[in-house]
Amino acid sequence: MTVISDLRRQYHQHLCEEIINIDADGVPNNADRHNKISVKLASDIVRNMGLPLRNTKPSGQTSGSSFERITSEYLQVSFNHLQHLRPGKWTFRVGTHVEQFEQYEHLADLAKALEMHKELRATLGDYLIVPDIVVGRLPVEDDEINQEEALVDSSDLANLTPLRIRNSKNPILHASISCKWTIRSDRSQNSRTEGLNLIRNRKGKTPHICIITAEPLPQRIASVALGTGDIDCVYHIALPELQAAVRNLDNEAVTEMLDILVTGKRLRDIADLPFDLII
Repeated sequence: MTVISDLRRQYHQHLCEEIINIDADGVPNNADRHNKISVKLASDIVRNMGLPLRNTKPSGQTSGSSFERITSEYLQVSFNHLQHLRPGKWTFRVGTHVEQFEQYEHLADLAKALEMHKELRATLGDYLIVPDIVVGRLPVEDDEINQEEALVDSSDLANLTPLRIRNSKNPILHASISCKWTIRSDRSQNSRTEGLNLIRNRKGKTPHICIITAEPLPQRIASVALGTGDIDCVYHIALPELQAAVRNLDNEAVTEMLDILVTGKRLRDIADLPFDLII
């Protein structure tokens, strides 16, 4: 077993211990009990995981915060194993406003202006964005930049790049990650709106923008995954297990949609995400 497969297994164990539950009717809590296909797929995913589950159903709010925390911890540990591919000092945080990062610090001033002039909100909207998980890169000292050879000094060159700590002490937003345990309503689309706002309102590089979900129905995943421009990709907590469940279902429409999502590079497994964050 590789390190990544072991970390993925641990991730599933934590999800099963803290979140995943099957009720008295045999319905997993990531399934839509009113949709037979959803229940069947979710049940098969849990069976394919082969791990003991939580005995009681957690509240919706508890599930959401636990999902974010467990996922953030998994990503940080996995990312650390790949540091040789992407050196640097990185931070992983849950529920952090993006104006704390270099590309979006100007939004703090805009938010203050909107607070003082509430009538402008109807025209300009709300620019404050709080992703579920953020990954940031810390700026570096000149000594670190110059450790192999003299690249920078106290001259007036390279004095605007935020990578140098002498220019900016704010971390650089590397990734914005939205966690959606299920995809059931129009509220799920706010992840795409959030992504568009991150793209439009940045001053600097665009961060990775992605969604992580435990939704079992490919058609519902497609509602946030299809199309390009607002998010990089959707990541499923257990894509191979979902693919096996879909094969077992033998439903042409469901099989076709999942194939479109995967071959169209719009859906990947949670094990892919640490590697994609390295890019």
